Amino acid sequence: MAASPGPAGGAAAGAVHSSGPFGLAFDSGLEIKTRSVEQTLLPLVSQITTLINHKDNTKKSDKTLQAIQRVGQAVNLAVGRFVKVGEAIANENWDLKEEINIACIEAKQAGETIAALTDMSSLNRPESDGQITIFTDKTGVIKAARLLLSSVTKVLLLADRVVIKQIIRSRNKVLATMERLEKVNNFQEFVQIFSQFGNEMVEFAHLTGDRQNDLKDEKKKAKMAAARAVLEKCTMMLLTASKTCLRHPNCESAHKNKEGVFDRMKVALDKVIEIVTECKPNGETDISSISIFTGIKEFKMNIETLRENLYFQSKETLSAMLDALLERTEDFTDCAYTSHEHRERILELSAQARMELQQLISVWIEAQRKKTKSIDEELELAILKISHSLNELKKELHSTAVQLAADLVKYHADHVVLKALKLTGVEGNLEGLAEYACKLSEQKERLVETCRLLRHVSGTEPLEITCIHAEETFQVTGQQIISAAETLTLHPSSKIAKENLDVFCEAWESQISDMLTLLREINDVFEGRRGEKYGYLSLPKPMEQAKIAKLGLKLGLLTSDANCEIEKWEDQENEVVRYGRNMSSMAYSLYLFTRGEGPIKTSQDLIHQLEVFAEEGLKLASSVQAFSKQLKDDDKLMLLLEINKLVPLCHQLQAVTKTPLQNQVFLKVDKSITKTRCIMATLVQLLSLCYKLLKKIQMDNNR
Repeated sequence: MAASPGPAGGAAAGAVHSSGPFGLAFDSGLEIKTRSVEQTLLPLVSQITTLINHKDNTKKSDKTLQAIQRVGQAVNLAVGRFVKVGEAIANENWDLKEEINIACIEAKQAGETIAALTDMSSLNRPESDGQITIFTDKTGVIKAARLLLSSVTKVLLLADRVVIKQIIRSRNKVLATMERLEKVNNFQEFVQIFSQFGNEMVEFAHLTGDRQNDLKDEKKKAKMAAARAVLEKCTMMLLTASKTCLRHPNCESAHKNKEGVFDRMKVALDKVIEIVTECKPNGETDISSISIFTGIKEFKMNIETLRENLYFQSKETLSAMLDALLERTEDFTDCAYTSHEHRERILELSAQARMELQQLISVWIEAQRKKTKSIDEELELAILKISHSLNELKKELHSTAVQLAADLVKYHADHVVLKALKLTGVEGNLEGLAEYACKLSEQKERLVETCRLLRHVSGTEPLEITCIHAEETFQVTGQQIISAAETLTLHPSSKIAKENLDVFCEAWESQISDMLTLLREINDVFEGRRGEKYGYLSLPKPMEQAKIAKLGLKLGLLTSDANCEIEKWEDQENEVVRYGRNMSSMAYSLYLFTRGEGPIKTSQDLIHQLEVFAEEGLKLASSVQAFSKQLKDDDKLMLLLEINKLVPLCHQLQAVTKTPLQNQVFLKVDKSITKTRCIMATLVQLLSLCYKLLKKIQMDNNR
């Protein structure tokens, strides 16, 4: 598998074609294709709306008419591609076939209606006086757009059910093979079954990787990444632990070690299904308590409502909220590893917050009795005081947890205990094993406790999930290292027992390394280096917003053109197609940004996307240059001329991204979008030319 949860939520696996009960129509690539068509379709509908409302006068310029017709045709083509995918899904899923086909028919009708209403080719002819168009029947095109969105949504929801079924069936196959692996006692049979298990895990990894990419909820995405990371690491552990059991069938510690791996994998598999189905087993609920930082945030929001409404909530509710919040600080004050100074400061700030709440309640009661300016000022001061105390408490808790974690990671960076366990194992030293197993257990408990404290100060839900994952990893892996070390100590000459211990030690070392990344992420959130607002908050002038939106609309049209060119290629895995698809997808995200939508939220997001886009353009240029070596001189020259347009544009965009903002946000965005648009226009030309030249080569070869 190819995922690791990490603080950022982890990287998802790419899509591959998978055979199995669903056949080719239901490989993981189908989900990507559906999503690709959806991304093409939905912005086109929004572009139609923009064009409908563009300068609502009776005379339209030729340029506008051409743009309207292009959008209408592009919508109809995209609908056609979408319907094909929908029909493929329907043919393989008889239980959903009727529903999907009805939705596909509706989508097709809507696409044809939009194409007809946006057909401007004969508008200037005398016989076109009675022609119904987007200008004479705006209601018709709006209805068609709504029907299109409705039918597309239906197909996507039904396709989503298919994907969920596919993941569940894949999980069930993995579980069934795991049961066989647990019972096998013959090495040759184990090798055969494990080979099958490996293929099934690869399929499951790709399916869940695609799903992780599609998840909009960051908390669910982090949970999925954590579960997939467990499965990735446990697959290797399962191999060595099972081989050790087969080699030493009467060794109790070897069996205990193997059972631990199987148990953890089953929990992770269940967690994946829980996430994709949004359903907990046996109606269980999430009982994990909220973090202290989340509690402080909610409490402050509640007291701030008093500025607007003195009767919105009761005094008892606020008191109970603060009591629950401060009770959770006992995780810090009761922790044996918290320094005396930190403990005293936390207790002092907690007492101060309680005292200031009583003062706030006193002023609050007075404000309910009489409304005067002085009372309002006292209430505001009381709110500010308790908010300040809670902010100071946050700082102290953050400092305590991060300092503990940093010191602990630094102290154990050389992994002395793990090295000692390996040495006592190969020496068969049982006394040494007992000593260092005890030391590892102490280290484990300290790391687990520190992860719990970090969760309280993590600042975001995905980072909370990462802290929980780290805690569970240390807890489980620590026990498994000890059982693996015990097996090696009992069989000091066993190569497989030594290999098994190495695998578990590597997992521990990897998690220690991940803690450093986690600490950096937590510090970034606390210090406000993440979530910096960008976009139109930095473009206050309506004229600037309008210009950026107009540039974005043209960029959106070019992504549609690029997607149409990409669809022509039979080999969708061709390098030129792959880079072109990536560039089109990124350009679409930039288009959404110009509308104040989509995944690009911060200045860092924008700069990063532009940098990656430029890099992808240069990779495309290299790929096209390699392709040009197959061509004759005239064709080669024609293609190289296009490449020579693309490369400088990409370098220019890279230069724009490196230019300091210096309060000229609009100028930088304007230049970036303009350069991106020029690159996309060149990309469309390149894709078209490469396709024609490739066809020419194929025809020459067939003669």
